[in-house]
Parts: sequence; structure tokens; C-alpha cells
Amino acid sequence: MKILAAHAEETERQGRPAPESLEAVRQAGDFALRMPVNHGGTWASTVTVTNRLAELGRACPSTAWNVGTSAVSKTMLVNGLGESLPEAFLADPDAQTCGTGVPSGRVDRGPSGARVTGSWVSLSGCEDSTWASVGLMDGDRMAMALIPVADLQIKHTWEMAGMRGTGSHTAVADNVLVPDAQIFPSPLPGSLADRMFYGLTALAPVVGATRGALDVIEDMFASNRKPFMTAYTRMAESPGARHWLGQATRLTNRAERALLALAATVDAGTVEDSDAARVSVEMVEVTQDCRTALELMLDLHGTSGFAKSNPLQRFWRDVAVASRHPHTNPYLAAERFGEAVSGR
Repeated sequence: MKILAAHAEETERQGRPAPESLEAVRQAGDFALRMPVNHGGTWASTVTVTNRLAELGRACPSTAWNVGTSAVSKTMLVNGLGESLPEAFLADPDAQTCGTGVPSGRVDRGPSGARVTGSWVSLSGCEDSTWASVGLMDGDRMAMALIPVADLQIKHTWEMAGMRGTGSHTAVADNVLVPDAQIFPSPLPGSLADRMFYGLTALAPVVGATRGALDVIEDMFASNRKPFMTAYTRMAESPGARHWLGQATRLTNRAERALLALAATVDAGTVEDSDAARVSVEMVEVTQDCRTALELMLDLHGTSGFAKSNPLQRFWRDVAVASRHPHTNPYLAAERFGEAVSGR
């Protein structure tokens, strides 16, 4: 993780993971986490994937996010194509893949074969990916297509306050010829377990980033830093500072436990569709704990925590943006839970 942390600022500055970071996760087998075992992958459990993404997020949330996006894309491809996955795709289990299930493209079939046209926004990691799995309409049905990224045009549209290093730009297909075998019915929305897996890949980097921010604060407490304009000689001499640190630590620990508990229910096969409203609320509660913890940490560090050279402000911005992914929409989660418990 030292490599990712050392290049996190560069990743944000250049708007995509640093080459050294990508090579580190590739060498670690992170892009093969959700590739079939018989094709060089590990088909890792939800707990393993979630744990790993949180670990990566502790060092570099943007790189962790792109690894998670690749895991989701490969999972959807396996669910959708199974043993029909093309040999070119299976040949390199460590290849990065990006994707979206949003059907913002279409397929036109003619004498020359199936041609795909469309535009897909927020395609995380698209510049560094080999493959893209994208949603489209095949007549009146939702479908997906597996397309080499080399056949797509990338438009630089990602201008965000946080998660800047994900390079979540727009990919465009202009009448791209795609083999019929690489166009398949969309596996979305899938079972609740599937949806939870997809959501946890977005949630894990948020939790990891919160732990990374806490690392910054713990280092500050271990230093000679003292509360400004006080008689204290060290941060830990202040009862208020100790209390804030304790609260931030408790919230971070609780977020980690809840994250892994959700992942464990997926692997245990105990989650039912009737649990959907409860699961949504629990995922939102994790993001709220992370945000609250970050605010306490920023209070502890003061205005210097917002310096561009301070990783704390980067973690804060990344958590603020990533925690607002549609998978963790708080008002819709509250709405659905209210409907469930009221019997509507």
C-alpha cells in the first residue's frame, strides 16, 4: 500500500491512477479478483473483495474505486456470458475492465453485423482499461456489449471535487462493429446479493478512505503538534481532543464492522429480497458514520488540514463524493425503509 499512498497525490493531479499504482494492484492480482478460477482468476468472495478495496482505499481511494469498478464489470460479464466469454477477454485475467449498466447506447443489426452506437458517462478507469462492458438497448430489451476500449473514443468530462483520480470520463461508440457473441441480455438488476456486491464495491473505498484519514490524525497525535493558541504542549493533553479522536475512531471502527458484516451476509447466502430496504439503510448508515468521522478529524486538524499538500483534505473530498453514489442514496433508502416497516 506504500506505493499507492506515495502516488496518491500524483493520481489526483493527473486525473487517473499513477502507472506505479496500477502496476502494484495488477501485480497483486487485484484485477483478477472476479475472474473465473479456470481462467487465471480467483473469483474471490465478497468479504475478500470488500476487505481488499477498503485496504486499497486507505492508501488511494481513486485507485481502489477503479479496482472495484473492474470487479463489478467482470462479475456482470461472468453472470451475463459465463462460458461464452470470448477467448481474447479470458486470455489476460489481470486486464482492467470498466463498465456501466446504464443503457445509453443501441445496437443496429444489418448485413455487416451488429454495430453499437452510444455514449456512456462516468466510466471509471476507462483510459487504463482494456475492455468496457456497456449497457444498451437491443430493440426493446436491455442488453450489454463487451467492447475493446481501443474501439471507443474517450471524452474528458470528469471534473469533480473528489475522486478525481478515477478518470471517470465519457466513452463514445460510433457505429462500432461488435461480434454477436459479445452482446448479451443485461444481468441487471440481478438478485439482492448481486446488488449488494455492486454496492459494497462502492462503499469499501469510502470506508478505506476514512481509515486513511484517521491514519493522518493518529500521526498528528504522535507528533509534537499542539492545539493552536492553548497552553497544551501536545494534542493528547487536551481532553476535548482526546474525546474527538475517540469519537472518530469509534465511528470508523463501526463503519468497518458494518461493511464486513454486510459482505458476510452475501457470502453466507442468507440475504433475501425482503431484506432490501434494511440493507439500503445499513449501507447509508456506513456512509454517514464515515462523513461524521471525517468532520471530527477536520476539527482536530484545523485549517491546516485543508492545505493542498495535506492528504486529509483529499480523503475528505473523496469520501464526500463517493459516499453519494446512487447505491447509497440516503433519502431513497429512508423512503423504502419507511414503506417496508409501514406495510405499504
